Amino acid sequence: MRRGLRFVPLGLLVAVVLELAVFVLVGRAVGFGLAVLLVFAASLLGLVLLRREGMRAWRGFQAAAQAGQPPGRQVTDGLVGLLGALLLAVPGLVSGAVGLLLLVPPVRRLARGGAQRAAERRVSSMVAGDLFGPRRVRVRRGEPQTAPRPEPEQPVVVDGGRAIEGEIVER
Repeated sequence: MRRGLRFVPLGLLVAVVLELAVFVLVGRAVGFGLAVLLVFAASLLGLVLLRREGMRAWRGFQAAAQAGQPPGRQVTDGLVGLLGALLLAVPGLVSGAVGLLLLVPPVRRLARGGAQRAAERRVSSMVAGDLFGPRRVRVRRGEPQTAPRPEPEQPVVVDGGRAIEGEIVER
């Protein structure tokens, strides 16, 4: 994970350049004033949705905890919603579009599934079970397939199997 952190500054630089390029293109197409108004409107909408998504995530977490269910699904859904609202609140047309997409229910479900799979890969299966409940697996009917058994390795015999006298020297 730490190896990926060294690319964060480069990623932020690329994001800023992309945002500026898209803003200039949209500004040329519809006018500078309308482009600025669009960015401000998206940011304002993101701020309003940030509070709503935060409250929604908290209520989902509390409901799951009170029902004795694993809270992972509600938490990841809430985090995806919060990320979408946060991206919408950040001034920029590209980040606003991505944030708006994360708030659309089918895209949100896909992102939640991806976030859940990523979390399951990074934590132990016991913790993942506590967070998200039992895993669902697909089972196909058919003939059982046995894996070929490896041949047992024969021990290496040195000097006909006699004991060798000597000392073990550590370096």
